[in-house]
Amino acid sequence: MTFRMPFRTALQEIAPLSERSLNDILDICYIKVYKRNEFVLPYQAVCEGFYFVSRGLLRIYYYKQEKEISEWFAFEHTFCFSIISYFHQSPSSLIIQCIEDCEIIVLPKDGLDRLRNANFEIANFAYHIIAASLVISQHRVASLQFETALQRYESLFRDHKNMIQRIPLQYIASYLGVSAETLSRIRAQVH
Repeated sequence: MTFRMPFRTALQEIAPLSERSLNDILDICYIKVYKRNEFVLPYQAVCEGFYFVSRGLLRIYYYKQEKEISEWFAFEHTFCFSIISYFHQSPSSLIIQCIEDCEIIVLPKDGLDRLRNANFEIANFAYHIIAASLVISQHRVASLQFETALQRYESLFRDHKNMIQRIPLQYIASYLGVSAETLSRIRAQVH
């Protein structure tokens, strides 16, 4: 299977890989296409790999007191997965859903585990992809603890200015932990 350059580049940016190691990883990957609102990882499904957003936009969310709470957005050319479900191979409380039509490249856990056990470069690659996810999670927790909703919106806007218009406002409000009315006031301050 031939993968487009952004995916190959993204892999190399995570950790340097020889051509052989890169090809070994590419050999286990596969592409899945989803329509808007379809689930990449449904509620209580087991996360069986890393998901690379080749095209489209994903929302990662969970339920709290029967409300959907947006945890994160996976933009084009980024990875996402459910950490707990991936490592424990247990049902995920995180849900990964397409905000728009998506093309997702899957790096399956079983294949990656097999490769990482036999190849130090690939083990290093897996370490770096997991570390990056943990850093993002830690930043998210810190932002919820120490930043205002306005500051969180400004960060999202600054870091993803060209893509934020693609996210429905109710998802952004949920991500910020505010009502739609408060989000309107925040947006008026920023724009």
